[in-house]
Amino acid sequence: MKSSTESGISRRDAIQSVLGVTAMTTMVLPQSSYASNPGHFQDYSNVKITKLETILIKPRWIFLKIHTDVGVTGLGEPLLEGRALTIQTAIKEIEPYLIGKDPRHIIHHWQAIYRHAFYRGGPILTSALSGIDHALWDIKGKLLNVPVYELFGGPTRDRVRIYGRAANAEEMKQRKKEGYTVIKTGVAKKNPANIVENPAFIKYASENFASLRQAGGAEMDIAIDFHGAISPQTAKVLIKELEQYQPMFIEEPCQAQNVDIMADIARGTHIPIAAGERIFTKWGFRELLEKRAVSIVQPDLCHAGGITEGRIIAGMAEAYYVPIAPHNPMGPISLAVGLHLAASVPNFLVQEQVSLGEGYLKNPFELEKDGSVLIPRGPGLGVELDEDRLADKIGHDWKNPESYNPFDGSVVDW
Repeated sequence: MKSSTESGISRRDAIQSVLGVTAMTTMVLPQSSYASNPGHFQDYSNVKITKLETILIKPRWIFLKIHTDVGVTGLGEPLLEGRALTIQTAIKEIEPYLIGKDPRHIIHHWQAIYRHAFYRGGPILTSALSGIDHALWDIKGKLLNVPVYELFGGPTRDRVRIYGRAANAEEMKQRKKEGYTVIKTGVAKKNPANIVENPAFIKYASENFASLRQAGGAEMDIAIDFHGAISPQTAKVLIKELEQYQPMFIEEPCQAQNVDIMADIARGTHIPIAAGERIFTKWGFRELLEKRAVSIVQPDLCHAGGITEGRIIAGMAEAYYVPIAPHNPMGPISLAVGLHLAASVPNFLVQEQVSLGEGYLKNPFELEKDGSVLIPRGPGLGVELDEDRLADKIGHDWKNPESYNPFDGSVVDW
Protein backbone atom coordinates (compact mmCIF):
# COMPACT_ATOMS: atom_id res chain seq x y z
CA MET A 1 0.00 0.00 0.00
CA LYS A 2 1.39 3.38 -1.04
CA SER A 3 1.76 6.22 1.45
CA SER A 4 -0.08 9.47 0.88
CA THR A 5 3.20 11.08 -0.20
CA GLU A 6 3.91 8.38 -2.79
CA SER A 7 0.40 8.59 -4.25
CA GLY A 8 0.61 12.35 -4.67
CA ILE A 9 -1.93 13.11 -1.94
CA SER A 10 -0.74 15.64 0.60
CA ARG A 11 -1.00 15.03 4.34
CA ARG A 12 -3.41 17.97 4.63
CA ASP A 13 -5.59 16.71 1.75
CA ALA A 14 -5.79 13.31 3.39
CA ILE A 15 -6.95 14.81 6.70
CA GLN A 16 -9.54 16.98 4.97
CA SER A 17 -10.78 13.97 2.99
CA VAL A 18 -11.30 11.94 6.16
CA LEU A 19 -13.30 14.82 7.64
CA GLY A 20 -15.41 15.09 4.50
CA VAL A 21 -14.16 18.60 3.77
CA THR A 22 -13.00 19.49 0.26
CA ALA A 23 -10.50 22.11 -0.70
CA MET A 24 -13.24 24.08 -2.47
CA THR A 25 -15.17 24.78 0.71
CA THR A 26 -14.43 27.42 3.30
CA MET A 27 -14.69 24.85 6.08
CA VAL A 28 -11.02 23.99 6.34
CA LEU A 29 -8.93 23.33 9.40
CA PRO A 30 -6.85 26.32 10.53
CA GLN A 31 -3.20 26.15 9.53
CA SER A 32 -2.21 26.08 13.21
CA SER A 33 -3.86 22.65 13.53
CA TYR A 34 -1.08 21.10 11.46
CA ALA A 35 2.43 20.36 12.60
CA SER A 36 5.26 21.50 10.37
CA ASN A 37 6.06 19.24 7.42
CA PRO A 38 7.64 16.11 8.89
CA GLY A 39 9.23 15.09 5.58
CA HIS A 40 9.20 11.38 4.80
CA PHE A 41 7.24 9.02 7.02
CA GLN A 42 9.26 7.36 9.76
CA ASP A 43 8.13 4.39 11.80
CA TYR A 44 8.24 5.26 15.49
CA SER A 45 6.29 2.20 16.65
CA ASN A 46 9.30 0.97 18.60
CA VAL A 47 11.42 3.60 20.41
CA LYS A 48 13.91 2.96 23.19
CA ILE A 49 15.85 5.23 25.55
CA THR A 50 19.60 4.69 25.11
CA LYS A 51 21.35 7.23 27.35
CA LEU A 52 20.88 10.04 29.87
CA GLU A 53 23.43 12.85 29.60
CA THR A 54 23.80 15.73 32.07
CA ILE A 55 25.85 18.87 31.51
CA LEU A 56 26.68 21.54 34.08
CA ILE A 57 26.01 24.92 32.46
CA LYS A 58 27.06 28.33 33.76
CA PRO A 59 26.00 30.17 35.79
CA ARG A 60 24.49 27.39 37.97
CA TRP A 61 22.29 25.16 35.81
CA ILE A 62 22.14 21.55 34.63
CA PHE A 63 20.92 20.59 31.17
CA LEU A 64 19.74 17.02 30.56
CA LYS A 65 19.65 15.17 27.25
CA ILE A 66 17.74 11.90 26.96
CA HIS A 67 18.84 10.01 23.84
CA THR A 68 16.81 7.44 21.92
CA ASP A 69 17.61 4.79 19.32
CA VAL A 70 15.71 6.71 16.61
CA GLY A 71 17.89 9.80 16.81
CA VAL A 72 15.36 11.96 18.70
CA THR A 73 16.77 13.66 21.80
CA GLY A 74 14.76 15.26 24.61
CA LEU A 75 15.90 18.26 26.64
CA GLY A 76 15.24 18.88 30.31
CA GLU A 77 16.53 21.06 33.12
CA PRO A 78 16.90 19.27 36.45
CA LEU A 79 18.36 21.49 39.10
CA LEU A 80 18.80 21.87 42.82
CA GLU A 81 20.64 25.11 43.46
CA GLY A 82 23.98 24.47 45.11
CA ARG A 83 23.58 20.69 44.74
CA ALA A 84 24.41 20.18 41.07
CA LEU A 85 26.65 17.15 41.64
CA THR A 86 23.99 15.58 43.85
CA ILE A 87 21.39 15.88 41.09
CA GLN A 88 23.81 14.48 38.52
CA THR A 89 24.30 11.46 40.78
CA ALA A 90 20.55 11.06 41.32
CA ILE A 91 19.95 11.00 37.57
CA LYS A 92 22.76 8.49 37.13
CA GLU A 93 21.05 6.26 39.70
CA ILE A 94 17.72 6.53 37.83
CA GLU A 95 19.29 5.88 34.43
CA PRO A 96 19.31 2.04 34.61
CA TYR A 97 15.53 2.05 35.05
CA LEU A 98 14.99 4.15 31.90
CA ILE A 99 17.50 2.51 29.56
CA GLY A 100 15.70 0.34 27.02
CA LYS A 101 12.24 1.66 27.89
CA ASP A 102 9.80 3.52 25.66
CA PRO A 103 10.11 7.26 26.41
CA ARG A 104 6.45 7.87 25.53
CA HIS A 105 5.14 6.16 28.67
CA ILE A 106 5.68 9.36 30.66
CA ILE A 107 3.11 9.00 33.43
CA HIS A 108 4.09 5.39 34.03
CA HIS A 109 7.76 6.36 34.32
CA TRP A 110 6.91 9.26 36.64
CA GLN A 111 5.05 6.93 38.97
CA ALA A 112 7.76 4.27 38.89
CA ILE A 113 10.62 6.69 39.59
CA TYR A 114 8.73 8.45 42.37
CA ARG A 115 7.11 5.49 44.12
CA HIS A 116 9.88 2.91 43.79
CA ALA A 117 12.19 5.28 45.67
CA PHE A 118 10.36 4.15 48.85
CA TYR A 119 11.34 7.42 50.57
CA ARG A 120 9.08 9.60 48.51
CA GLY A 121 9.40 13.25 47.66
CA GLY A 122 12.00 15.75 48.76
CA PRO A 123 13.98 18.17 46.63
CA ILE A 124 16.62 15.72 45.35
CA LEU A 125 14.26 13.08 43.96
CA THR A 126 11.68 15.50 42.59
CA SER A 127 14.30 17.78 40.99
CA ALA A 128 15.90 14.85 39.15
CA LEU A 129 12.45 13.55 38.21
CA SER A 130 11.38 17.00 36.97
CA GLY A 131 14.20 17.24 34.44
CA ILE A 132 13.54 13.71 33.22
CA ASP A 133 9.85 14.57 32.84
CA HIS A 134 10.71 17.66 30.72
CA ALA A 135 12.86 15.60 28.38
CA LEU A 136 10.30 12.81 27.98
CA TRP A 137 7.58 15.29 26.99
CA ASP A 138 10.04 16.90 24.59
CA ILE A 139 10.69 13.52 22.97
CA LYS A 140 7.00 12.68 22.71
CA GLY A 141 6.18 16.01 21.08
CA LYS A 142 9.03 15.58 18.61
CA LEU A 143 7.95 12.04 17.72
CA LEU A 144 4.40 13.28 17.04
CA ASN A 145 5.69 16.53 15.48
CA VAL A 146 3.55 18.78 17.69
CA PRO A 147 4.27 21.25 20.52
CA VAL A 148 3.86 19.78 24.00
CA TYR A 149 0.83 21.97 24.79
CA GLU A 150 -1.02 20.34 21.86
CA LEU A 151 -0.80 17.05 23.76
CA PHE A 152 -2.83 18.68 26.57
CA GLY A 153 -5.70 19.87 24.40
CA GLY A 154 -4.18 22.79 22.54
CA PRO A 155 -3.20 26.30 23.59
CA THR A 156 -5.29 28.40 25.96
CA ARG A 157 -3.36 31.54 24.91
CA ASP A 158 -0.90 32.63 22.24
CA ARG A 159 1.50 34.58 24.48
CA VAL A 160 2.76 34.47 28.04
CA ARG A 161 3.34 37.47 30.28
CA ILE A 162 6.79 37.40 31.89
CA TYR A 163 8.45 39.54 34.51
CA GLY A 164 11.83 41.15 34.98
CA ARG A 165 13.63 42.35 38.09
CA ALA A 166 14.46 45.72 39.58
CA ALA A 167 16.04 46.62 42.92
CA ASN A 168 15.75 50.40 42.64
CA ALA A 169 14.07 53.19 40.70
CA GLU A 170 16.74 53.38 37.99
CA GLU A 171 16.47 49.67 37.26
CA MET A 172 12.69 50.01 37.21
CA LYS A 173 12.92 52.71 34.54
CA GLN A 174 15.22 50.49 32.48
CA ARG A 175 12.91 47.46 32.71
CA LYS A 176 9.96 49.63 31.73
CA LYS A 177 11.90 50.93 28.73
CA GLU A 178 12.68 47.34 27.72
CA GLY A 179 8.97 46.55 27.64
CA TYR A 180 8.27 44.76 30.90
CA THR A 181 4.86 45.32 32.46
CA VAL A 182 5.56 43.16 35.53
CA ILE A 183 8.55 43.51 37.84
CA LYS A 184 9.61 41.60 40.94
CA THR A 185 11.83 43.05 43.61
CA GLY A 186 13.13 42.00 47.00
CA VAL A 187 12.98 43.51 50.46
CA ALA A 188 15.53 46.34 50.54
CA LYS A 189 17.69 46.08 53.65
CA LYS A 190 21.14 47.07 54.85
CA ASN A 191 21.57 43.93 56.96
CA PRO A 192 19.73 40.61 57.26
CA ALA A 193 16.40 40.99 59.04
CA ASN A 194 16.23 40.23 62.74
CA ILE A 195 13.32 38.24 64.14
CA VAL A 196 11.71 41.44 65.41
CA GLU A 197 12.71 44.55 63.48
CA ASN A 198 12.65 48.23 64.36
CA PRO A 199 10.90 51.13 62.56
CA ALA A 200 14.10 52.06 60.70
CA PHE A 201 14.18 48.66 58.95
CA ILE A 202 10.50 48.90 57.98
CA LYS A 203 10.89 52.50 56.77
CA TYR A 204 13.92 51.69 54.60
CA ALA A 205 12.20 48.74 52.90
CA SER A 206 8.93 50.60 52.44
CA GLU A 207 10.51 53.72 50.99
CA ASN A 208 12.46 51.67 48.47
CA PHE A 209 9.28 49.99 47.29
CA ALA A 210 7.61 53.41 47.11
CA SER A 211 10.39 54.60 44.78
CA LEU A 212 9.78 51.61 42.53
CA ARG A 213 6.06 52.36 42.45
CA GLN A 214 6.73 55.98 41.55
CA ALA A 215 9.20 55.03 38.78
CA GLY A 216 6.96 52.30 37.39
CA GLY A 217 3.68 54.13 37.66
CA ALA A 218 0.24 52.85 38.58
CA GLU A 219 0.09 50.58 35.51
CA MET A 220 3.18 48.57 36.45
CA ASP A 221 2.57 45.36 38.38
CA ILE A 222 5.23 45.07 41.09
CA ALA A 223 5.62 41.93 43.18
CA ILE A 224 7.90 41.73 46.21
CA ASP A 225 9.71 38.59 47.35
CA PHE A 226 10.36 38.21 51.07
CA HIS A 227 12.31 35.04 50.11
CA GLY A 228 11.31 33.29 53.32
CA ALA A 229 14.03 35.34 55.01
CA ILE A 230 11.68 37.59 57.00
CA SER A 231 10.26 36.28 60.27
CA PRO A 232 6.46 36.12 60.70
CA GLN A 233 6.77 38.74 63.42
CA THR A 234 8.41 41.25 61.08
CA ALA A 235 6.52 40.16 57.94
CA LYS A 236 3.17 41.23 59.36
CA VAL A 237 4.43 44.73 60.16
CA LEU A 238 6.17 45.16 56.78
CA ILE A 239 3.17 43.92 54.78
CA LYS A 240 0.93 46.40 56.55
CA GLU A 241 3.27 49.23 55.54
CA LEU A 242 3.49 48.03 51.91
CA GLU A 243 -0.27 47.72 51.42
CA GLN A 244 -0.61 51.40 50.47
CA TYR A 245 1.47 50.76 47.33
CA GLN A 246 -0.58 47.70 46.27
CA PRO A 247 2.04 45.08 45.44
CA MET A 248 0.94 42.54 42.85
CA PHE A 249 1.73 39.85 45.43
CA ILE A 250 3.89 39.13 48.47
CA GLU A 251 6.08 36.10 47.79
CA GLU A 252 7.17 33.74 50.57
CA PRO A 253 6.38 36.13 53.46
CA CYS A 254 7.94 33.51 55.74
CA GLN A 255 9.40 30.04 55.44
CA ALA A 256 6.88 27.91 53.58
CA GLN A 257 7.35 24.77 55.68
CA ASN A 258 4.94 26.06 58.33
CA VAL A 259 1.77 26.40 56.29
CA ASP A 260 -0.35 27.40 59.29
CA ILE A 261 1.82 30.47 59.93
CA MET A 262 1.60 31.49 56.28
CA ALA A 263 -2.18 31.06 56.40
CA ASP A 264 -2.27 33.33 59.44
CA ILE A 265 -0.31 35.99 57.54
CA ALA A 266 -2.62 35.63 54.52
CA ARG A 267 -5.70 36.23 56.66
CA GLY A 268 -4.20 39.50 57.92
CA THR A 269 -3.89 41.26 54.54
CA HIS A 270 -5.82 41.93 51.36
CA ILE A 271 -2.61 41.66 49.28
CA PRO A 272 -2.28 38.27 47.48
CA ILE A 273 0.17 35.87 49.09
CA ALA A 274 2.25 33.67 46.76
CA ALA A 275 4.47 30.68 47.51
CA GLY A 276 5.50 27.30 46.20
CA GLU A 277 9.11 27.29 45.02
CA ARG A 278 10.09 25.09 47.99
CA ILE A 279 7.00 22.89 47.86
CA PHE A 280 7.08 19.60 45.98
CA THR A 281 4.40 17.57 44.18
CA LYS A 282 0.62 17.73 44.36
CA TRP A 283 0.73 16.51 47.95
CA GLY A 284 2.68 19.53 49.12
CA PHE A 285 0.44 22.00 47.30
CA ARG A 286 -2.71 20.35 48.63
CA GLU A 287 -1.99 21.69 52.13
CA LEU A 288 -1.26 25.23 50.85
CA LEU A 289 -4.61 25.29 49.05
CA GLU A 290 -6.70 23.56 51.69
CA LYS A 291 -5.51 25.94 54.41
CA ARG A 292 -5.84 28.97 52.11
CA ALA A 293 -2.28 29.95 52.87
CA VAL A 294 -1.82 31.37 49.36
CA SER A 295 -3.93 32.96 46.67
CA ILE A 296 -1.22 32.41 44.01
CA VAL A 297 0.75 29.15 43.66
CA GLN A 298 4.34 29.17 42.39
CA PRO A 299 5.48 25.62 41.67
CA ASP A 300 9.01 25.40 40.33
CA LEU A 301 8.75 23.01 37.39
CA CYS A 302 12.41 22.03 37.89
CA HIS A 303 11.67 20.93 41.47
CA ALA A 304 7.99 20.14 41.95
CA GLY A 305 7.68 17.23 39.51
CA GLY A 306 7.96 18.65 36.00
CA ILE A 307 5.21 19.31 33.48
CA THR A 308 3.27 16.23 34.55
CA GLU A 309 2.92 17.39 38.14
CA GLY A 310 2.69 21.09 37.22
CA ARG A 311 -0.54 20.55 35.30
CA ILE A 312 -2.05 18.62 38.20
CA ILE A 313 -1.09 21.39 40.63
CA ALA A 314 -2.61 23.97 38.27
CA GLY A 315 -5.84 21.96 38.12
CA MET A 316 -6.01 21.71 41.91
CA ALA A 317 -5.41 25.45 42.17
CA GLU A 318 -8.13 26.23 39.63
CA ALA A 319 -10.67 24.53 41.88
CA TYR A 320 -9.77 27.10 44.57
CA TYR A 321 -9.84 30.04 42.10
CA VAL A 322 -6.09 30.34 42.52
CA PRO A 323 -3.84 31.22 39.56
CA ILE A 324 -0.43 29.74 38.85
CA ALA A 325 2.78 31.80 38.49
CA PRO A 326 5.65 29.31 37.99
CA HIS A 327 8.89 30.02 39.83
CA ASN A 328 11.86 30.03 37.46
CA PRO A 329 15.25 31.61 38.22
CA MET A 330 16.66 28.89 35.92
CA GLY A 331 17.73 28.53 32.31
CA PRO A 332 15.95 28.68 28.94
CA ILE A 333 14.85 25.03 28.88
CA SER A 334 13.03 25.65 32.15
CA LEU A 335 11.48 28.76 30.61
CA ALA A 336 10.25 26.73 27.64
CA VAL A 337 8.69 24.23 30.06
CA GLY A 338 6.88 27.07 31.86
CA LEU A 339 5.59 28.50 28.58
CA HIS A 340 4.09 25.15 27.61
CA LEU A 341 2.40 24.84 30.99
CA ALA A 342 1.10 28.40 30.72
CA ALA A 343 -0.21 27.63 27.25
CA SER A 344 -2.10 24.56 28.43
CA VAL A 345 -3.94 25.77 31.56
CA PRO A 346 -6.64 28.42 32.02
CA ASN A 347 -5.49 29.84 35.36
CA PHE A 348 -2.06 31.20 34.42
CA LEU A 349 -0.94 34.56 35.85
CA VAL A 350 2.70 35.38 35.03
CA GLN A 351 5.98 33.58 34.31
CA GLU A 352 9.30 34.26 36.04
CA GLN A 353 12.50 34.21 33.97
CA VAL A 354 16.14 35.26 34.13
CA SER A 355 17.26 34.17 30.65
CA LEU A 356 15.44 34.29 27.33
CA GLY A 357 18.09 31.95 25.94
CA GLU A 358 20.56 34.34 24.32
CA GLY A 359 23.85 32.46 24.09
CA TYR A 360 22.16 29.16 24.91
CA LEU A 361 19.46 28.57 22.27
CA LYS A 362 19.67 28.72 18.50
CA ASN A 363 16.49 30.78 18.49
CA PRO A 364 16.19 32.65 21.81
CA PHE A 365 12.84 33.88 23.02
CA GLU A 366 12.05 37.56 22.46
CA LEU A 367 10.31 40.04 24.72
CA GLU A 368 7.32 41.50 22.87
CA LYS A 369 6.32 45.15 23.20
CA ASP A 370 3.42 44.13 25.45
CA GLY A 371 5.74 42.47 28.00
CA SER A 372 5.05 38.92 26.83
CA VAL A 373 6.80 36.05 25.08
CA LEU A 374 5.04 34.14 22.29
CA ILE A 375 4.43 30.46 22.97
CA PRO A 376 6.81 28.06 21.18
CA ARG A 377 5.61 26.70 17.83
CA GLY A 378 8.11 23.93 17.19
CA PRO A 379 7.65 20.25 18.06
CA GLY A 380 8.25 19.13 21.63
CA LEU A 381 9.44 21.98 23.83
CA GLY A 382 10.29 23.92 20.68
CA VAL A 383 13.86 24.82 21.67
CA GLU A 384 17.23 23.74 20.32
CA LEU A 385 20.56 24.25 22.07
CA ASP A 386 23.24 26.29 20.34
CA GLU A 387 26.10 23.87 20.98
CA ASP A 388 28.74 26.23 19.57
CA ARG A 389 27.82 29.08 21.91
CA LEU A 390 27.51 26.69 24.86
CA ALA A 391 31.14 25.61 24.53
CA ASP A 392 32.47 28.31 26.87
CA LYS A 393 29.67 27.79 29.41
CA ILE A 394 30.36 24.17 30.31
CA GLY A 395 30.99 23.46 33.99
CA HIS A 396 30.45 25.44 37.19
CA ASP A 397 30.92 25.08 40.94
CA TRP A 398 28.17 27.47 42.07
CA LYS A 399 27.39 27.30 45.77
CA ASN A 400 24.60 28.73 47.88
CA PRO A 401 25.50 31.98 49.66
CA GLU A 402 26.49 31.62 53.30
CA SER A 403 24.93 34.46 55.29
CA TYR A 404 25.59 35.40 58.89
CA ASN A 405 24.30 38.07 61.25
CA PRO A 406 27.00 40.80 61.43
CA PHE A 407 26.14 41.44 65.09
CA ASP A 408 26.73 37.98 66.57
CA GLY A 409 27.75 35.72 63.67
CA SER A 410 24.62 33.55 63.85
CA VAL A 411 23.31 31.90 60.68
CA VAL A 412 20.61 33.77 58.74
CA ASP A 413 18.61 32.90 55.63
CA TRP A 414 19.94 34.31 52.38
